[in-house]
Amino acid sequence: MSVCWLTADRSFRGRKKDPGRTIQMGEASNSQSSRTMSLLSQLEKINLGSVLGEADNARYVTSKILHLVQSQEKTRKEMTSKGSTGIEVILSTLENTKDPQTMLNILNILIEVISVGGGRKANILVAKGGTQILLQLLLTASKDSPPNEELMVLLHTLLAKIGPKDKKIGMKARINGALNISLNLVKQNLQNHRLILPCLQVLRVYSTSSVNAVSLGKNGVVELMFKIIGPFSKKNTSLMKVALDTLAALLKSKTNARRAVDRGYVQVLLTIYVDWHRHDSRHRYMLIRKGVLQCIKSVTNIKLGRKAFIDANGMKILYNTSQECLAVRTLDPLVNTSSLIMRKCFPKNRLPLPTIKSAFHFQLPVIPASGPVAQLYNLPPDVDDVVDESDDNDDAETESEIETENDDKDQHFKNDDIETDINKLKPRQELGRPLEELKMYERFFPELSENFQECDLVSKEPKPFIPDANLSGPIVVPTAGEEYSAETKQSTKGVALKESNPVLTEEYNRRPAFLELPKKDSVKDSSLHQQNDQRNLSPSCQCLNQEIVKGLDRMSLQSSAKNDQYYSTACVITKESKTSLTTLACSNPCEHVSPCGSSLFEGSSVHLGKFCCTGVDSEEEDSRSSSSGEQVMLEVSDVSPVHDCDLYIEMVKTTKSIPEYSEVAYPDYFGHIPPPFKEPILERLYGVQRTKISQDIERLIHQNDIIDRVVYDLDNLSCLVPEEADVLKFNSKFESGNLRKVIQIRKNEYDLILNSDINSNHYHQWFYFEVSGMKTGIGYRFNIINCEKSNSQFNYGMQPLMYSVQEALNSRPCWTRVGTDICYYKNHFSRSSIAAGGQKGKSYYTITFTVTFQHKDDVCYFAYHYPYTYSTLKMHLQKLESMHNPQQIYFRQDVLCETLAGNSCPLVTITAMPESNYYEHICQFRNRPYVFLSARVHPGETNASWVMKGTLEYLMSNNPSAQCLRESYIFKIIPMLNPDGVINGNHRCSLSGEDLNRQWQNPNPDLHPTIYHAKGLLQYLAAIKRLPLVYCDYHGHSRKKNVFMYGCSIKETMWHTNVNAAACDLMEDPCYRVLPKILSQTAPAFCMGSCSFVVEKSKESTARVVVWREIGVQRSYTMESTLCGCDQGKYKPHYVCSG
Repeated sequence: MSVCWLTADRSFRGRKKDPGRTIQMGEASNSQSSRTMSLLSQLEKINLGSVLGEADNARYVTSKILHLVQSQEKTRKEMTSKGSTGIEVILSTLENTKDPQTMLNILNILIEVISVGGGRKANILVAKGGTQILLQLLLTASKDSPPNEELMVLLHTLLAKIGPKDKKIGMKARINGALNISLNLVKQNLQNHRLILPCLQVLRVYSTSSVNAVSLGKNGVVELMFKIIGPFSKKNTSLMKVALDTLAALLKSKTNARRAVDRGYVQVLLTIYVDWHRHDSRHRYMLIRKGVLQCIKSVTNIKLGRKAFIDANGMKILYNTSQECLAVRTLDPLVNTSSLIMRKCFPKNRLPLPTIKSAFHFQLPVIPASGPVAQLYNLPPDVDDVVDESDDNDDAETESEIETENDDKDQHFKNDDIETDINKLKPRQELGRPLEELKMYERFFPELSENFQECDLVSKEPKPFIPDANLSGPIVVPTAGEEYSAETKQSTKGVALKESNPVLTEEYNRRPAFLELPKKDSVKDSSLHQQNDQRNLSPSCQCLNQEIVKGLDRMSLQSSAKNDQYYSTACVITKESKTSLTTLACSNPCEHVSPCGSSLFEGSSVHLGKFCCTGVDSEEEDSRSSSSGEQVMLEVSDVSPVHDCDLYIEMVKTTKSIPEYSEVAYPDYFGHIPPPFKEPILERLYGVQRTKISQDIERLIHQNDIIDRVVYDLDNLSCLVPEEADVLKFNSKFESGNLRKVIQIRKNEYDLILNSDINSNHYHQWFYFEVSGMKTGIGYRFNIINCEKSNSQFNYGMQPLMYSVQEALNSRPCWTRVGTDICYYKNHFSRSSIAAGGQKGKSYYTITFTVTFQHKDDVCYFAYHYPYTYSTLKMHLQKLESMHNPQQIYFRQDVLCETLAGNSCPLVTITAMPESNYYEHICQFRNRPYVFLSARVHPGETNASWVMKGTLEYLMSNNPSAQCLRESYIFKIIPMLNPDGVINGNHRCSLSGEDLNRQWQNPNPDLHPTIYHAKGLLQYLAAIKRLPLVYCDYHGHSRKKNVFMYGCSIKETMWHTNVNAAACDLMEDPCYRVLPKILSQTAPAFCMGSCSFVVEKSKESTARVVVWREIGVQRSYTMESTLCGCDQGKYKPHYVCSG
């Protein structure tokens, strides 16, 4: 390149100097900067036409500038520095000059300038109009015959460098008429590699525009590329790489891809790839091999391409080559791209089900006029069996799933989903129903009229709060029951106490410490003492008073083993050799483990599943039984004090399910305790997903190795339970269970299919099922193949939960995190676009995990998260009601309404009893602000119920902060908004087939009774001018870690849009941030950074937004708790447990 300016310099110096020249060459300055500026100034004068001999002078000046640019880095920086006009002068000269040598000099200058500065300097050139000038010059130069080769090389080199920075270069080239110039140059100069290399680079840039790609395709560019690429050769590898990149870009056009398929190029590409794979033994040409794969990936974006790939045996070719690459880590890009192609080309199949609608049917009292349920009822028969045949390829989504960790980060809102209508954002308090109609809810607020004249009120001073010093146990949410006074630790009636515990009275044995009724003597002493120490609490409208905040500051999400209450019992199991059912017998009646005799189930259809206690490990057998008639000890310790097995069975009997369940799952019956240690979030090993996908592809290639045997099927009641000893047995016919079908794929591998939510054909994520008949020392792989979420915490360390009955028999009734080789990925099953409600055909996702069981022939339960059934809720509420101190705590349980299936929806009221029945104390009681809480609108978010359980137990405890909260507020709580969904194992919907948290705007009393009446309660409070201070709806989050809140703010919503919030003249009280801020300072699992107060259009019918907008509650929240664990604070990186 330096030859150009040297030639110009010699020719200039060889001429006689013209005495009349107007340019006077002054003495050379010592400063290189002044020299560069001087040359640019001279060039600018030449452009203005004020200098004689412009062509020679321009050639000379540009050659000098080129020399400085090539030799001086400082000069290159000066040319593009802020305020410099160097680029404008150079481009102006290029645009105006007719001298070829000057053009070459300037092009070399520009190449030198942007080659070092990277993208920023290329952006400067684009901003100064460089693209248009270069394209015009290209068009002009192409008219020469023959074209100047050197000029064409430099023009294309420069265009290839700045093209990626100019988003409109394709359109500019098309409008300018320069689109086919590069293509014709390649056609005419196939042997001139120096010329066609930059031309191909420019064609690659042009092809990013689909319009350009189609236009070039019509002119034969695809066929031309296949003349350049070919089998393995060490020559011209740079040209081969660029040609492949250009072809991959061109084939993204469906028109070009079809053209390639029609000409048989898919087979050609596979042949080329195999040839390079075989000969590149030292892996020096990985980029060329990847380029071939990128071309195959582009052409298989269309259905014809995928068919051609399958017909050309592409699956087997890429599978074999990728397996050979696994040993070399640097070849991972080839393995990953091959995996993407094979997943995409894996033939799409419908799920192996008679219908993707739920296996259970419930006839609705009213069919909605529109929406997904109406569409479902109007679908023609068998429409959901159709496999989608469209060219649907979420390629970017698929690619992002390969070994990515980015989806775990907080996602920003899509701008098009943010509400921008200021009129919709401004809260407008609307009753929505006549006041006379709302009076029906007056009966749920007796506390507003109760005078307590007939009550014997006794005040009681709270015991000192003793913070928990032991932080080594598991992380437990909720926090109830963790703070116990040392004086009041005791067990339940009939339970053997630890030796270290003192002998307690029968009165104390009936109640756990933190919900204990005071003894009669202590009540008298307390009343006498408090006569001299009465506390007068005035009504508070603040969020939390200082004392409460101090109490919250001492709260922990940690549970202490020292403060747990311990329970053990001598329950026995009698095994009879000739019966499949095992009779439970209990030598000691107790509250938490029922008398396990046959009388427990007399007169009812409820029964436990069979115990599989035979075939246990030899050491366990020796210690527990030596004959068929010997008794096996059942010891359950540390079970929650509000868990009562007898009571649970009674609750199950009154629970109404659509399948009419008659079995009870052991974990729900026995209860569970948190594991005695912190469970760390699993570190995912590299390549797990790729390995699992590879194993799935083996199914297609080696179909003879697949067993494909149905071992469990809700749709086929005659499906026999396998008798073979090496086949697992499955069951989910119990409350909250969800498992529809199981297919044995390989000897120790099973595909599991979940049931859809009732009255829908989708929503699969929650699972809860039983497995038995296992052997030890064997890794069993479970694939749940019809999940729907696009990503999951299973990709970021989350493990499924397992409960072992054998471990429970050994006094360890725990749900524990288990599983290895866990990942979550898109599979080859899909549902049709019609069944998907008009959307593109939806692909399903697989959760896969491998488990090695500890006990032979155990009975184990697997769950998405800690199960919490509707019967469990009823049991807990009844225990709380029977255990509270009515002289101190106002606890009331009402039935808000009945669900579609006839189950009751409980409404709980908790506050402190007035200090006396004096007028001022009654007034203080009635004027306490309301706090309204709700949970479990989504059945699959079981952690919402555990957090609610902790809330209830904490509010009922003797903790001083809890007592202060009761004395300051009235808590109205709906602990389960969707009982029917919970009972029947739904993930998202109620029996109406609709997401109840999208029905708050216009709930239907016949289809959404719980939402209709919950909203009615809030509307009634608004009507009587008693708006709740706080409304909070508890949820669980499957794709984020920690605990966080969503709230509502007009200003923060506007900040995320183009609307200026200040211009809207908005005045907004920032009180909505107070409660999240307090939680972030007091609860280690809470993450303020994950909170959001933006109002989205898609959430306008949620409880949070409707209660804020229509009811007028400023502090209206959704509180999300992770289904996984924490990635910040003191609990990082551990799971959050429930107990």
